[in-house]
Amino acid sequence: MAGLPTVEHRNQEATCYVGNLDPSCDEDLLMELFNHVGRVNSVHMPKDKLTNQHNGYGFVEYRDVTDADYAIQVMNMVKLHGRPLRVSKSSLDKKTGLNALDVGANLFLGNLDTDVDEKVLFDTFSAFGTIIRQPKVMRDEDTNQSKGYGFVSFDSFEASDAAIDCMNGQFLCNRQITVQYAFKKSNNNEETGQAPGTRPERHGSRAERMLAASNPMRKYMTNNGTTATGITPATAASAIPPRPLGGFGIIPPPPPPVP
Repeated sequence: MAGLPTVEHRNQEATCYVGNLDPSCDEDLLMELFNHVGRVNSVHMPKDKLTNQHNGYGFVEYRDVTDADYAIQVMNMVKLHGRPLRVSKSSLDKKTGLNALDVGANLFLGNLDTDVDEKVLFDTFSAFGTIIRQPKVMRDEDTNQSKGYGFVSFDSFEASDAAIDCMNGQFLCNRQITVQYAFKKSNNNEETGQAPGTRPERHGSRAERMLAASNPMRKYMTNNGTTATGITPATAASAIPPRPLGGFGIIPPPPPPVP
């Protein structure tokens, strides 16, 4: 299969970044998978020059932007070889892209049931707004079992505030979960739901909110009502079938009203 030799030859607006790929995945498999949702023009998976193994991500170029946007809605968080795919616009998946949309609207989720994985978190919390990176469930390195907590990051404090208001204290897979702002990283350590020191500082502060309001990357967050990944909160919720939460038959609450 002909790959994409250079970025210049690629239509960035019609190209999807596909991350978290299993080592056994190849370009033929991506071509077959993503052709189900649109007309794929080409697939490229950068490889290590020494081992010839791919680096865990690839690019799928569609013939038009509409197919690329639809693929993001449908394929993001779909599991391939047991791994949830991360699918977004390639033009935003750089240090100046999705990471720049990280305004600090990062939530800690505690008391998670062992059945709760990244897909469950995405299905539940995407109803409130745009999730800028794959939700994370912290796991034991040896057993891969959940440690009972995880993280979700939104592109705005409006979304994270709504998630806290609606989900904190609610039952998810028969467990009453805790949803609150995560403490900020300390000395390059991961964010946590517990204080890293004697003077902890949570995300969601007034200073962070002021910086978020003046973030120059805000222009990428909305474009005629479409978020940075091409998904509005409404389409994110409707693109994924609601799933029962635990044995109570509860489904995620509807997205907050658009002002």
